[in-house]
Formats: sequence, C-alpha cells, structure tokens
Amino acid sequence: MYDSDSNQSLKSALKPRHVQMMALGGVIGMGLFVGSSVVIQSAGPAAILSFLITGVLIILVMRMLGELATASPVSGSFYAYARHAFQDSPYLSRLAGFMTGWMYWYFWVIVIALEAIVGAKLFAYWLPDTPQWIVSLVLLALLTATNLFSVKSFGEFEFWFSSIKVAAIGLFIFLCSLYMFGLWPNHQAAGFGELLNHGGFMPNGWGPVLSGAVAATGFYFGAEIVTIAAAETKDPEKSVAKATQSVISRVLIFYVCSILLVVCIVPWDSAEIATPYVSALKVLNIPFVADIMNVVILVAVLSCLNSGVYAASRMLFALTQNGDAPRSLTKLSKNGVPIRAILFSTLFGYFSILASYFSPDAVFPFLVESYGTVALFVYIVIAFSQIRLRRHLERVAPERLKVRMWCFPYLSYFAIIGMLSIFAAMAFIPSLQKAFWFGIASAGILFCIFIIRDYVELVKLRHQSTQLDVLIPAKQTKI
Repeated sequence: MYDSDSNQSLKSALKPRHVQMMALGGVIGMGLFVGSSVVIQSAGPAAILSFLITGVLIILVMRMLGELATASPVSGSFYAYARHAFQDSPYLSRLAGFMTGWMYWYFWVIVIALEAIVGAKLFAYWLPDTPQWIVSLVLLALLTATNLFSVKSFGEFEFWFSSIKVAAIGLFIFLCSLYMFGLWPNHQAAGFGELLNHGGFMPNGWGPVLSGAVAATGFYFGAEIVTIAAAETKDPEKSVAKATQSVISRVLIFYVCSILLVVCIVPWDSAEIATPYVSALKVLNIPFVADIMNVVILVAVLSCLNSGVYAASRMLFALTQNGDAPRSLTKLSKNGVPIRAILFSTLFGYFSILASYFSPDAVFPFLVESYGTVALFVYIVIAFSQIRLRRHLERVAPERLKVRMWCFPYLSYFAIIGMLSIFAAMAFIPSLQKAFWFGIASAGILFCIFIIRDYVELVKLRHQSTQLDVLIPAKQTKI
C-alpha cells in the first residue's frame, strides 16, 4: 500500500472527538438548510427519494474510502490512492493523481469564496448597513488565522461548529416529531399532514426526482474530509473507521428524516418552502425562529468555510509531495501547519470577495455554477482506486483490510454505474447543463495544464541529460 514521508511532517494533533464530530457534522451545511428547498420545489415530497438515491451512493463511496483510509492513513488521502492505484501505468498514475488532487482543491477554493460571501449575507440580518464585502473579508481572515495557528485549533473550532449543527438538526427532528404525533401543545396529531395533499407524493413524475438526486450530490460533499484528516489524527485507524461507518446514520437521519418531516408539515408548492426549516418551525409557533435558524445556518456556513480552508490546504500540501504543485508551498510552521499552502488556497477567496464588491450580481451565480461536477469526478476516481487497491491488498497485505467494502466488487461497480448515470443525466437536464459543461471545461483545462507540465518536465530532463553528456563524455573506443 502507499506510504508517504509527508505524514512525519504533519502533526498528529487531532483527537478522536474532533474526527467523530467532523464526521457527524460534515454533511450538515447550507445545502441542507437552504439548498434542499430547490429539490423540494421541483420534485415535491418525492425529494425524499432524491436524497435517498444520492445518499446510498455516498454511503458506498464513504465505505470504500474508509477501507482505504484505515489501511493506509496518508496525507492527501484519495489523491495518494489514485496515484498508487494506477502505478502499473506511470503516465496514467500521474494523470489520475494530478486531476483528482487539483479538482478537489478547486472545489474547496470555490467553496471558501462562496461561504465567505454567504456568511456576509447572513450577517446582514443583524448588520444591514455594513458593506458585505468587509464582513466577508473579516470572516475569511478569522478562519484563515485559525488554520494557520495549529491543526488543533482547526479541530476545536470544527468540533464546536459541528456540535451546534448536530444539536440543531437533532432538536429540529425531535420537535417536529412531537408535532407529527400529536404531542405538541394545542395541536392534534398531524400524521403525514401535507405529504399527499398537493398532487400526491410524486406530483411531477420521476424526472425532477432524478434531477434532484444530481443536485443533492453537492450537498453531501464534505463527508470525505475525515479521511484527509487521518494523517493528522491520533490513532487514525480506529478514528477513521468509526467515522466512516457512521455515515449511514448521518444520511438517513439528517437528510432523509428531516426532509420527510419538512414536507409533512409545510406544503411543497407553497412560498414558505423557500425556507423549509424555518417555515416548519413557524408552524410550531416557536418564537424568534428566524433569529434562531439564522444563527444555525451561519454556524453551518462558518463550519464549511473552516473545513474548506483545511481541506484545500492539505490537498495542496499533498500535491507538493509528488511535484504536482510548486515545492515552495511545502513549507511547514513550527506547529506542523502548511502555512504557504493555506495562504495560497485562500487567495482565490479574497479575490472573489473583492470581485463581488464590484460585481455582486455576477460573482455569486458564477461560483455556484462552477463546481457542479467536481464532486462526482472525485467520487468516481475514489471508486476505481478502491477496486484496484483492494485487489492489491488482498494479495500482499490482507491483514490491513480492517474495514471492508460490502459485497466487493459488486457494490463498488454499482456505485460507479450510479455516479456515471448521474453525470450523464446532467447533460440532458436543462437546469444542470451549464454546470455539466463548465465541469467538462474545467477538467479539460486541467488536462491541458498536465500535458504542458509533463512536456516541460520532459524537456528539462533531456536538457539535464545533454549537460551530463557534455560534462562526462562517452568513453572513446579505439578502432
């Protein structure tokens, strides 16, 4: 299996409680609290199926990734696995690693910018007269500083952010369940309430359900961060194994269960569904619900921003280990933090914030559209890598397979087929075509950069070889 010396440089300062709470809160973001409304408005109550379909694929991917991460917890996680999985073809190995690492980094630098801008919009609820670009800069600077200080400070911030998110969604499910079963004061049992009252469970057919499954892919992205954190975790095998196994309950409870409650309480075709969780709590007549949910969503945004800085910088650090990124970005602080990788990864965020000041109506939509297909690309590479590395491990080191993929290789291939089907469907769904083609263009640009970089490296090697021949001439033979 793959081993990396870079792990010796990074500090193993993350505690098991950090990793567990990162795993629990990793999928709870703005996509759940706000983005889910888009899926519900399109698919109706059948949005539950959209999140369930995608959730099953994410569960399979996380199981595959958990298998690899417990067998070899290395810096860069699936970037390193992609390089090693195709090592029988050096060119394909370099290409798979380069594309996976930079696509993942690209996703998170977009998220960093996006969450900083969204965070400022949320602060406008309390500070309406403060320029949003200033608030965005402050938020990004604060969480950049947190990551620069130490990995332990990142872990502590993420622990408390995730704790608040998990507590909030757990309380939401508990209160709405009381309402549904008639245990809420001054209310009769609601039963399934609005679930079937507005055109039935699937009012618009299977098309919106499938398109909703595509949209939901991005909402789940972030669960894989625990495997990247494995290289900086104490007792990574146990921590990561436990964290990846908990993904099933997270998907079923946080998404499927909470959205079921939403569509049972709030009519899917009403204007109130634009803010699904706030509207559901308003039905329960909970005071100050808008303020409460604004705080929870803000915490979710800050958590995602904090995780984005961490994930992007660690992936960039891993890229430097194999020459896929400039070696100058490898520098570590005394606390074992890749300071240059962190600062470089946040540059795009600062640039986007300043651009949003000059063109607020153009920058935000561009960021939303620009990372649609990256999650699928990364997950598909993870699945192919797992199949190849699992077979390799079974031959040379079966004892390292402490977490095993279910029904291997059938469920692994099932996950690949499912993700490829979602990717193909994007090309035919009008609302997702822009994201599809932008993703294709992004991958094409990265591929061209790889070709150019490979050519430059080849020229350098030939030049060095020529210089060596001049300095050490070939031995003359007598005729």
